[in-house]
Amino acid sequence: MQRAVFLPYALRDHDAYTAMVSERLATIGIPVVGAHSAAEVAVAVAESDGIIAGGGNSFRLLRALQSLDLIDVIRARVAEGVPFYGASAGSNIACPTIRTTNDMPIVETGTLDALHLVPFQINPHFVDAPPPELRVGETRPDRLREFLEENDVLVIGLREPSWLRVHGERMTLHGDGGAVVFRRGREPESVVSGAELSELLRVKPHFDQQA
Repeated sequence: MQRAVFLPYALRDHDAYTAMVSERLATIGIPVVGAHSAAEVAVAVAESDGIIAGGGNSFRLLRALQSLDLIDVIRARVAEGVPFYGASAGSNIACPTIRTTNDMPIVETGTLDALHLVPFQINPHFVDAPPPELRVGETRPDRLREFLEENDVLVIGLREPSWLRVHGERMTLHGDGGAVVFRRGREPESVVSGAELSELLRVKPHFDQQA
């Protein structure tokens, strides 16, 4: 990869965030430029060899992509085969919407619709429910079940440290944490590292449809 563009908008200090990511990726030979430092951000993204979206607040990140008119630019580049890497908030924006983020809505977004690079939702940093005697308030599975009451959309809860790799029509799960697949009307399904999940790329999401 000759040059990757980094989208630092999920955190407030774009310069410091870009410097940290640039230093880490330099160790594996990937040069990084911060999108915020470009004279024309859309051009920088359109001419990059890779797109990286970092973690932070998903609402802040999505608002920036909307205000900078980057949604369609990123979609087009990925459709052309340019690799996209999203961590945490960056994985949320790869979904059809950011409705399954763990973040607070600290800013307004024009819409919750995101990049729709995959046809399902991701819940990053997924945490399994503790035993009943230790529970205080609603759990992460509780929140995702509420989401499925209103939306017929598959959700993948990614435990730490796990990630999804999508290449063409193939998707596999990597990392030691595994994941949990949530579907409306079915019990959650745990999957382990190395699992072949390509069939999930063919699901069709249906939002705002009550069970």
